Amino acid sequence: MKPQEIHEVEQGIRPPESLKMTLEEFLEHDVEGYEYVKGELVPMAPPSREHGEISVNVIHYLYSHVYQQKLGRLYTAETTFQVGERIMKPDVAFVSTAQLTGDKTKGFPIPPDLAVEVVSPSDVQSRVAEKALAYLNAGTRLVWVLEPVSQTVTIYRSGTDIEMLTRDDTLTGEDVVPEFSCPIAHLFE
Repeated sequence: MKPQEIHEVEQGIRPPESLKMTLEEFLEHDVEGYEYVKGELVPMAPPSREHGEISVNVIHYLYSHVYQQKLGRLYTAETTFQVGERIMKPDVAFVSTAQLTGDKTKGFPIPPDLAVEVVSPSDVQSRVAEKALAYLNAGTRLVWVLEPVSQTVTIYRSGTDIEMLTRDDTLTGEDVVPEFSCPIAHLFE
């Protein structure tokens, strides 16, 4: 695989299915705008302004707590995580201090402890749920899916432990981000 081929896929000149790469190659080259799913490049929808604002709100409220309590680190959507046979980029990710090992110049070879996904207008609900379950199956302990239209947060703890909260509820970090709490309405301001 040549760097020119990767650039052409990133620019939309070449179709992604024409670029065959291994998981290791994807980790090395990190094709912008795509996730790696079972040997294929899957395009990611460009985030909207609303998507970005909600992601920043999550970071704002989580960061101060994580930093003050020295619980670990937060990462933005540019950071790659190996999630089973996939490479994924959650909108916001938390990694506990115990997991912060390895080469800082590369993406994570492990899933995050907490993955946060903000639903985009082009997302299909079944694909969002499948993505949340992929995180959990790979070892992520908690997944939050924020839905801007309904202003809800769906919490995935396992394939059978799923809970939806409304803007009148309070989101907590449970045992993954201990003692964190935030009114859900604040995340959608």
